[in-house]
Amino acid sequence: RPRLSKGGLFDRGCGRGWPAIVKVVILAGGLGTRISEESHLKPKPMITIGEQPILWHIMKYYSSFGFHDFVICCGYKGHIIKEYFADYYLYRSDVTFDFSAENRMTVHENVAEPWRVTLVDTGLNTQTGGRIKRVQKYIGDEPFMLTYGDGVGTVDLNALLEQHRISGKTVTLTGIQPGGRFGVLDLEGQTVTGFREKAKEDGGWINGGFMVMEPEVFGYLSADESCILERTPLEALAREGKLGIYKHNGFWQCMDTQRDKIWLEDRWNKGNAPWRVW
Repeated sequence: RPRLSKGGLFDRGCGRGWPAIVKVVILAGGLGTRISEESHLKPKPMITIGEQPILWHIMKYYSSFGFHDFVICCGYKGHIIKEYFADYYLYRSDVTFDFSAENRMTVHENVAEPWRVTLVDTGLNTQTGGRIKRVQKYIGDEPFMLTYGDGVGTVDLNALLEQHRISGKTVTLTGIQPGGRFGVLDLEGQTVTGFREKAKEDGGWINGGFMVMEPEVFGYLSADESCILERTPLEALAREGKLGIYKHNGFWQCMDTQRDKIWLEDRWNKGNAPWRVW
């Protein structure tokens, strides 16, 4: 069977055909209406914590585990995300512009990430399931990781991936317990059997993102913009016993509102950001 090795890489072996490098898909195309104070100017994943977008924080976290190959699902104001990465190398380096006859630019002490980033326009109003289906050609017939572009945490990504591999599930999501304002998951052991919408706080688990998916999941998705991953596709997988959960009891926080953004930024500025492991 495949063996997990350093840096999020897999040694090939028998079993489910694990790729040597696992790609990370990030959903970054939503409108972010509940944080409209800033999202009217930029996509929600580009709202900053400290001086960098939360998208950067998420990618740095995955990269610290050795996951460097990203496919980002763009939508609302996606050009801002593309411009950020187009200029990333320039903005994070010391530069000399020589406007004399040579008219050249010299980069000094450049800062580079070990990233490969594919940015895909998946539509302005496309829902989560449709966005994933629309990037299928960039993923291929391989297992991949998926997360939302507005949440950070201290999830052990290698442990998540290993549990998924052993479980034989089509999808494994990370379950967290943040409070009572989210819908909760019904569980039997490490299998999700159903969903309950907007339940009051009862110790229930919710989907915190940080998912692992087999390519079979594309058979449950449609490229139609109305396809919502968390509805029909995951509900069908739950009924069939193919949806697993990795329970995370550590830090997790989404940036759903301006209040969340301020709280996360305060943690970052005070040097008390648990997700900063790089």
